[in-house]
Amino acid sequence: MSDELGAKPRYETGPYVHYCEHPGCTKWGSFGFAVGRGEPNWFCFAHQPEWKGGVPVSPH
Repeated sequence: MSDELGAKPRYETGPYVHYCEHPGCTKWGSFGFAVGRGEPNWFCFAHQPEWKGGVPVSPH
């Protein structure tokens, strides 16, 4: 049986939802951006940053 092999239960119920990080926006942040190995920042379509030279530049 799988419990004899040390299998661990899964507690995930679905995909993780990220919300837009732009101040005041409550839309789904479907665009994740990270520089190097840093933590990604999540933005919706309207607030996604523009990339110039590998560095995100906020359009607002």
